[in-house]
Amino acid sequence: MPIALAPSNTEMTVRKISAEDKVKKHLQELGITVGGRITLLSSVGGNVIVVVKEGRLCLDRTIAGRILVS
Repeated sequence: MPIALAPSNTEMTVRKISAEDKVKKHLQELGITVGGRITLLSSVGGNVIVVVKEGRLCLDRTIAGRILVS
């Protein structure tokens, strides 16, 4: 499921990032990698705030829709 539809405050595992290589590389630099852990804090209109490692990130709905978690 896309990260925007994940339950709030539950740690999930990133299963797939379906984006172009440039975007994938940028997400990796931010700490979002396949197999990594991510927690959804809030989702409003598809835009999300997530916790990755020790930091919080805000992702727009286009990027959030491409990050699949389980």
